[in-house]
Amino acid sequence: MISSTTNKQVKFVNALVKKAKTRREEELFVAEGLRMCSEIPKDRIHTLYISEAFSKTKECKVLREGVKHIELVTDEVFKSLSDTQSPQGILALVKQYHYTLDEVAEANQKTGKPALLMVLETIQDPGNLGTILRAGEGAGVTGVVMDANTADIYNPKVIRSTMGSVYRMPFLYVESVVSLTQELKDRNIRTFAAHLHGKNSYDQESYTGGTAFLIGNEGKGLTDEAADSADCLIRIPMCGKVESLNAAMASGILMYEAARQRR
Repeated sequence: MISSTTNKQVKFVNALVKKAKTRREEELFVAEGLRMCSEIPKDRIHTLYISEAFSKTKECKVLREGVKHIELVTDEVFKSLSDTQSPQGILALVKQYHYTLDEVAEANQKTGKPALLMVLETIQDPGNLGTILRAGEGAGVTGVVMDANTADIYNPKVIRSTMGSVYRMPFLYVESVVSLTQELKDRNIRTFAAHLHGKNSYDQESYTGGTAFLIGNEGKGLTDEAADSADCLIRIPMCGKVESLNAAMASGILMYEAARQRR
């Protein structure tokens, strides 16, 4: 049992929680909590850390099954591992996922429907990014593509916000949205940029073919270069004095409109 916060493994987990560079180098990320750990495919669990108190629960017995590397830690040490205010006593180091553009942009294998992508430019809020992945899974999105300036998808706050969707939603980082849009056009995927100067309301376009929605930064929106590279600018009509919506909210409206049309 690990009983000291100076233990090498404790320091290693803390580095994975706090540093994107460490996560990239080790190709691991941290998932914490009963729900997040119960949904991890067993073959992707690198190490499972269990608190002394949680080890005595029925849930622990189920989670331990099929896991090769398990570490028991004291309750006090687990608090130092945790990134939450009320730790549940279960935490996993998970092997990172790697997808290609082919895997992200292909048609939905379950439904046979054309590709439906969310393309994100400089999304900085971890909660927004995680929520987009979660809503995307619910709406039947085939993949999420992010530019190099978007937040790290393996940030623990993003992982929590996905509520498990990060294990199932294909995603990919690219250098820039502009370079991506041409590749999508070559694949017969039409690109729609959510923009204040959109010609048509979002519900006046058709998304039944290959579709990609471009969503910009929370404060500044899409860059002019990214907006200009899209096939079409669309807008979400606003009442009152509201100019724009939260990035995750706007994404949800667009992806569910596409899902509605496809039904």
